[in-house]
Amino acid sequence: MASPQLLVRRPEAPTTDSWSPAGWRTLPITQQPTWPDRDELDAVADYLSGLPALTGVEEIRRLREELALASAGKAFVLQAGDCAEPLGMAATASARAKHRAITSLGERLARELHRPTIGLGRLGGQFAKPRSEPFEAVDGQLLPVFRGLMVNEPEGTALARQPDPYRLLSCYYTARQVVAELARAGGGVWTSHEVLILEYEQALTRLDEVTGEWFLRSTHLPWVGDRTRGVDDAHLNFLAGLGNPVAVKVGPSATVDDVLRICALLDPHRRPGRLTLISRMGQQRIADHLPPLVRAVVDAGHPVAWMSDAMHGNTVRGAGGVKTRHLDAIVGELTTFVEVLRGHGLEPAGLHLEIAADDVTECVGASVTDESQLGRNYRSLCDPRLNNEQADAVVDALVAAMHR
Repeated sequence: MASPQLLVRRPEAPTTDSWSPAGWRTLPITQQPTWPDRDELDAVADYLSGLPALTGVEEIRRLREELALASAGKAFVLQAGDCAEPLGMAATASARAKHRAITSLGERLARELHRPTIGLGRLGGQFAKPRSEPFEAVDGQLLPVFRGLMVNEPEGTALARQPDPYRLLSCYYTARQVVAELARAGGGVWTSHEVLILEYEQALTRLDEVTGEWFLRSTHLPWVGDRTRGVDDAHLNFLAGLGNPVAVKVGPSATVDDVLRICALLDPHRRPGRLTLISRMGQQRIADHLPPLVRAVVDAGHPVAWMSDAMHGNTVRGAGGVKTRHLDAIVGELTTFVEVLRGHGLEPAGLHLEIAADDVTECVGASVTDESQLGRNYRSLCDPRLNNEQADAVVDALVAAMHR
């Protein structure tokens, strides 16, 4: 039962122009849990809206300026981290390791590409996950799918899989710890996460009284995934009114019309640094699907930063049905991505990876020679991540492709 303090309702934030942080509530929305008590969820979100923001407005503006350099080929973005973050002290330790890995890989990229690297972590908010199906069979029982620790637990029981709105608070406090840990580690890594549970994001959207802009202050760079990028739907329209730089993942089902409508909605003024498009096509599809999208965006005059996520389109079921990714497919997609961008007179702006910053055995390649080794140290909460040796190999492949 919610505490009396949580049940104190806060008024909605004032509307500026035609957008407000609550405007998404009138629009179609996908990839949402079935919350057992909507009033309880709203009470938790109201409480969250009174807690301190996690990021600063000036930090967000500075990142937007850095991403403008990346879109012009004068900087390079390395975005990396967990598929789904853990909670509590495990998240703090993970953030420390990710900071070291991102910083080290970023320094290598800066030396090899002769341009500054912008470090972005899938950190401080990567707690919710879209899924291909809402339910799964576990030991003969049909259960809600695990949607990340903001929603439920991965254990295969009915109680663990029931969505719990109080988990939003646990995620907020963990994110605060992660942000503090990144600062203690020396900074230099911005936070980013997929925007999925909009009650959480709305609660952490704040008005800058000086400029009248709204900023999502749960993160520096929010993004929307390929499964929730509908132009008429809630997630993209929530991003549309924010002063943050924003990103959208674009998969093989995206049409030219889809991508042009995304650009028109999120980057109507064609401002460098505002919009990043993250290609996640899959090795077998990128050569056919990406070129017309890049060509259309160039012709429309949007100064988009194009990044490559060569992991999500290459997820397969390995031995015993476990999810994995093969390094050769990742490298193949990444190499084609560079060729496509260069073929349209553009410089690739960045690389998006899921990494463990540890010696896991979740993807096949390098030290994990075949699928029989996946069970040796498979620890991901959701999707398979690269270990340190595999991440190095991907960066080597990128550098080689960029120097051709």
